[in-house]
Amino acid sequence: MAAHASVPARGRHATPARHRPVLSWAIPVTLGVIMGCYATAIVRGGGVLTGTRLALGLVSGAVLAVLCFGLGRIQNRLPRELRAAAYGVLTGGSIGFLYSLSGASILSASVIGVILGLGGLLVSYYYFYTRE
Repeated sequence: MAAHASVPARGRHATPARHRPVLSWAIPVTLGVIMGCYATAIVRGGGVLTGTRLALGLVSGAVLAVLCFGLGRIQNRLPRELRAAAYGVLTGGSIGFLYSLSGASILSASVIGVILGLGGLLVSYYYFYTRE
């Protein structure tokens, strides 16, 4: 007995709604909140919380959250090497920025950022290489 193929419904075409998983925005927001709180705590240094210190934390956290969200949106279109490099740059840049807030010199903050960025690049490349 032959089975028939399903016939598409006529009339109104149902287009699937674009469903964005919760983790696609929850992880960047969480990372942004953590970085913003940490940046505020570093700049505050046990002193009084002022508007400019709070603004620095809010802006740095928002920038990291937007960059993480943007990278998450385009990561599947990038080859694994470029994707790993993007995650390494994001890691190194954010940690170097946080280290520079502690009063360290620009050179030492850059060296720490580059070292940890290379570590992030290697870890993410290994992760992407073994999962593809």
